[in-house]
Amino acid sequence: MKSFNIHTCKSYRHIQQKMCDFFEALVVVLAFCSVSLNAQEVDTNTPVSKAHSSLSEGVLLGDLSKLDPLKKPSENFDLLDWSLTLPTDLNKDKKADTVYEKSLDEGFNLKPFFYTADDGGLVFACPNVGAKTSKNTKYARTELREMLRRGNGRIKTGGLTKNNWVFSGAHGSMKAKSGGVEGSLEGTLAINRVSTTGDETKVGRVVIGQIHATDDEPIRLYYRKLPGNSKGAIYFAHEINGDDDVWINMIGSRSHTLSDPDDGIALNEKFSYKISVKDEVLFVTIIREGKPNITKHYDMKNSGYSAGNQYMYFKAGVYNQNNDGADGDYVQATFYHIHNMHKGYKF
Repeated sequence: MKSFNIHTCKSYRHIQQKMCDFFEALVVVLAFCSVSLNAQEVDTNTPVSKAHSSLSEGVLLGDLSKLDPLKKPSENFDLLDWSLTLPTDLNKDKKADTVYEKSLDEGFNLKPFFYTADDGGLVFACPNVGAKTSKNTKYARTELREMLRRGNGRIKTGGLTKNNWVFSGAHGSMKAKSGGVEGSLEGTLAINRVSTTGDETKVGRVVIGQIHATDDEPIRLYYRKLPGNSKGAIYFAHEINGDDDVWINMIGSRSHTLSDPDDGIALNEKFSYKISVKDEVLFVTIIREGKPNITKHYDMKNSGYSAGNQYMYFKAGVYNQNNDGADGDYVQATFYHIHNMHKGYKF
């Protein structure tokens, strides 16, 4: 067998070292490229991210001065764009009651679930135990469901119709059938009460805004205040279509053992949220008076919501995330601003 002399060995070691140096440099370059590509997944120059970054710091959304406590809900808010789900079953069909657009627009209200507050806001209240929308639903709600058809009963509620909207990645034929492409939802509200009894993993939770898809939910925006805490947390879940939830904290966390969250939101404290989808990227901003805005985003391009059977609609109100506890326990929020907007629909 041929042997290597000392010079050959040195040359070999030299080449080996050069190769190691090369691969180390390559790893650094690839890592840099990876970071750059990941950063480019959310283009901070997109119109929607500019819309969120241009929101005035610490200034609540909407003109609260126009609200009149003597008016019916539809006289303070444009409710022709919504239907309402209640935690009641007045017709005994074993499903939650629904009030459709025209009835809402004509002044519907129902104490103690849905009515005008003494300060002109719109009250949503829901008990822990109430009628649900289906057998597969765990929780009751007093919640608005976006209805882009605005009372046109000839347009079907569900499916790819002018009543619902789609993501920008959807096929052109889907966009043509829908009522809009992506968009935003704004809400200004105060949480007046959360549940205080029952399962500790559920107590204090309420969903205050959603995007609902055909079956799953691209976002559920939560407020949660635990019984021993003076302030509540804000977080959201992004549900992968047909798969698990991804949880993103905004203020505090969703933990049921959390001590008072730093800079949390107290009961009866007004705040705003803005939820937007642009180019399949989800943006969420929380606004509090006199404080810096908080914005988080999530790239949904791999979440499956541009598939051929997927359609979207916003929801706002209180979706009680506790179905246990003492009789009479409930959640309540008062909204002072609700506004939905879509490309190809209204601006």
